Parts: sequence; structure tokens; C-alpha cells
Amino acid sequence: MEQNNKKATTHSIGIYLWIWGLLFVFSTFSYLVDWYNFQGLLRWSLIIFFMLVKAGLIMAIFMHLYWERWAIVNVLLWPMTAIMVFVAIMTAESQYTFFTRALFFVTGG
Repeated sequence: MEQNNKKATTHSIGIYLWIWGLLFVFSTFSYLVDWYNFQGLLRWSLIIFFMLVKAGLIMAIFMHLYWERWAIVNVLLWPMTAIMVFVAIMTAESQYTFFTRALFFVTGG
């Protein structure tokens, strides 16, 4: 009978504290975006960037995806990528809808 020689992997508490500290720093940066009153595209780009970095750190370390097989990582990454593409498509369509409403309702086109 063949025995499975896989060892249980334990991770030091230091990596979790380090990532927790990074999450705190990125949350502070996200807060500072409002504190310094950034506006427009810069504001939303920074907020989304910090959000994605924090989500990536949480998925990689706290959900243990950094140490998982590639198949499990793909189960989570590809649907999230598809969601981001769909959000981009919806954003483009909303801009078109806003433009046409402004054109026809405001100017009486």
C-alpha cells in the first residue's frame, strides 16, 4: 500500500501580521484619497487600485491561494476577470445611455 508523504504546511504568524500591516497601510491610503479630496478619474482609479490590491492580498495569503494548486487559483481568478470585463462593458454602456439622454432630453433633439 502506497503512503502519501505530503507534509502539513504551516505558515509562520509573521507573514499574516505583515500582510495585516499592509492591509492597514492600503486602507489608510484609501482613506487619504478622500481626506485630500481627490476628484474625478484619479479618485476612482486610486480607490479601485487600493481595493484590488487589498483583495489580492487577502485572496493570496488569508485564503491560502499563494500555496494552492493552479487549478484552484483559476477557479477564482477567471470568474473575477470576467466580472471586471462585464463591469467595464456596463460602464461603457452607461456612458452611452447618459450621453443619449442628455442629448435628447436636455436639447430636445
